[in-house]
Amino acid sequence: MTPPGKRPGPPARLSREAIVRAAVASGDLEALSMRELAARLGVSHSALYRWVEGRDGVIDLVSEAVIDKIVPADPPAPDNWRDWLARLAWAAHDEFLAVPGYATRVSRPHRHSRAFTTMQDAVVSAFTAAGASPRMAMHSWYIFGTSLVTWLGAQEQRLMGDAPVRFDLFLDSLLRGLPATDPPTEGRRPTLPAKPASPEGT
Repeated sequence: MTPPGKRPGPPARLSREAIVRAAVASGDLEALSMRELAARLGVSHSALYRWVEGRDGVIDLVSEAVIDKIVPADPPAPDNWRDWLARLAWAAHDEFLAVPGYATRVSRPHRHSRAFTTMQDAVVSAFTAAGASPRMAMHSWYIFGTSLVTWLGAQEQRLMGDAPVRFDLFLDSLLRGLPATDPPTEGRRPTLPAKPASPEGT
């Protein structure tokens, strides 16, 4: 019996791990509804909402589980930062695409969970180890993170056609340009040459 003045807690069968397992097993995270997830868990719709605040909360839990598997346990160092980022990127490739609908979801504009902050901090530390200034390390994170997540979302949606660009080629090209450095014309667009005047009568 619940003590007076204390709200009943969530059913014992609900947990972070159970919610993540049920969401991943749904077959399409992008299309999963809260009612469907509650049914999969064998709980009421309201009971599920005591654990998560809607679909964004479910995505956050999945992100935490996914990113836990992505960030290497060893810290990046000046002599291995590029290999460290490659390991992180390949792990992201495998884990994002292992959950149907996940890469598509996170590649679209949305509020990112604290799990992505963990990933951001780790990647920034890799670019710092490479010798980038704090400012350039943060710019490099945005380039790396946005490019990686967008590529994986496009891969899942098959927007690249039947023969998508190989991930190893994409990753090699991406890492060759990082960490970012200040260009000599920072913040300025190149000036286009003026069009030649048309001869009269043409």
